[in-house]
Amino acid sequence: YGYCVGVPTAGGETNFDPAYAGNIIVNAMTVGVADADKIFYSAASGVGNPIVYVGSKTGRDGIHGATMASAEFDEDIGEKRPTVQVGDPFTEKLLIEACLELMASDAIVAIQDMGAAGLTSSSVEMATNGEVGIILDMDKVPCRETEMTAYEMMLSESQERMLMVLKPGREEMAEAIFTKWELDFSVIGEVTDTRRMVLTHKGETVCDIPLGPLADDAPLYDRPHLTREEYAAHVQYNGPTYDMPLCEDLGQDLLKMLALPALASRRWIWEQYDSQVGADTAQRSGGDAAVVRVHGTNKGLAIATDCTPRYVHENPYEGGKQAIAECYRNLTAIGAKPLATTDCMNFGNPEKPHIMAQFVHSIEGIGEACKTLNMPIVSGNVSLYNETTGADGVSHAILPTPAIGGVGLIDNLDNMATIAFKDEGEAIFVIGEMRGHIAQSIWIRELHGIKDGPAPQVDLDAELAHGDFVRDLINSGKVTAVHDVSDGGLLVALAEMAIASGIGATITGIGDHLTGFGEEQARYIVTSNVAEQIQAAGIPMTRIGTTGGKNLDISGSQLSIAELRNAHESFFRDWMED
Repeated sequence: YGYCVGVPTAGGETNFDPAYAGNIIVNAMTVGVADADKIFYSAASGVGNPIVYVGSKTGRDGIHGATMASAEFDEDIGEKRPTVQVGDPFTEKLLIEACLELMASDAIVAIQDMGAAGLTSSSVEMATNGEVGIILDMDKVPCRETEMTAYEMMLSESQERMLMVLKPGREEMAEAIFTKWELDFSVIGEVTDTRRMVLTHKGETVCDIPLGPLADDAPLYDRPHLTREEYAAHVQYNGPTYDMPLCEDLGQDLLKMLALPALASRRWIWEQYDSQVGADTAQRSGGDAAVVRVHGTNKGLAIATDCTPRYVHENPYEGGKQAIAECYRNLTAIGAKPLATTDCMNFGNPEKPHIMAQFVHSIEGIGEACKTLNMPIVSGNVSLYNETTGADGVSHAILPTPAIGGVGLIDNLDNMATIAFKDEGEAIFVIGEMRGHIAQSIWIRELHGIKDGPAPQVDLDAELAHGDFVRDLINSGKVTAVHDVSDGGLLVALAEMAIASGIGATITGIGDHLTGFGEEQARYIVTSNVAEQIQAAGIPMTRIGTTGGKNLDISGSQLSIAELRNAHESFFRDWMED
């Protein structure tokens, strides 16, 4: 889709867990730019103004798609597959260009895409936002299938369609634009002052209902949910997390870690996509965040997507905070000022108190993090009832997955940071604490099968202070490489920096699995050739080594960069070859 419409697929996030086996979650985030004084809204207004349908014809694909998304998958899953929409990216590109051309005029009063529930949601939302009513003539809806009922037309989720309210008298000019782009254009109704939705079909009124119950007056649910204390008891631990086997060879464990599905290079995935279409991509997958130039300027939009579902499952409140905090760090690590976020809240059945607790407490954590880190949630989506009946006859939920997408701004792309070591002989520092929080880490879960234990705590004040400090270092040119520390801990982050550069390092400040693979938050690795100039009062900072050579030397355990790269890129390569 991205290639056809001229949008680079510049970054992403992939997680694996058996909990998703029957209910795979895919969230997509698209970022654009707009002139602040030329933003169009979806509030219908002007009694008598024409309501216009543009784009592709309506079919029966996608009917009850939103309903399917709010149901558990059971043995009848096959019957629900026809509710998936069929997209056409080439038509989408035509629609984008036609809409932008019309937007350059003064014809549009309101505009909205037809997403979930198709014509129903777009028309109801536009009317509700404008505090008006609507009347639609379903005989005028362009259809690609015969004998479609008004019900089917209103609930179809066929793609590449938009709904508009135009100023009176602009219909002919607008139709000429959409005809030129070989798209359907039809006046299907008008704005009224009734605050009601009226549908006519084949000469009869088939719907006449107030808009309130469909929108603002819809019922608000306060479902029962566990308190934070009750939820902690629900996921009670079977034993002390610190009772674990020691790591005798950090190097060999690092090789095992790099080859895990949870940490392996996603190159096989992102090379499937065109990350350079448009020729403005300045940094793509493989770094902390993707960067796309604001066309015609030297500014860059930084884009990151993050979530650590295993943290959210163990502690929804801290996991919600961590999702925002990690997105903040990824944007910061390339020198961007974090601006805003969007979320996609993927959860199981909210009618179950422990699932509702995940939903409620993760939102609380997200909200607190957004306020402290000055990253408002400006949009979002919710996907519930993500559960599948297993072979045991029991319904299994996905891990709670509040996926976060963040956007930041780099004022000058000349200052953009990357994760790759730049030269030999540079000092390597860890910014942040090295307490060795090993519970819920990839190391203890995947290498030792221990899934009990608390998620790491998130100190939002530390995140803010460390982030401001790192951005200042980047903008002042005092650091040469920057990488945030997340899944896998310090050693995995160092290996990624070495692989990206082809330059090794001697690491002396990491001597055990706790400091090497612990996953405490608010941390970055930086390298500097002016080490004496980057100290700061109140910022915990530890020198852990020096760049150089072709090996990663970890307290005497030597690994060549070739070994590290082979381990890191072997999982998808070998799996797909099989």
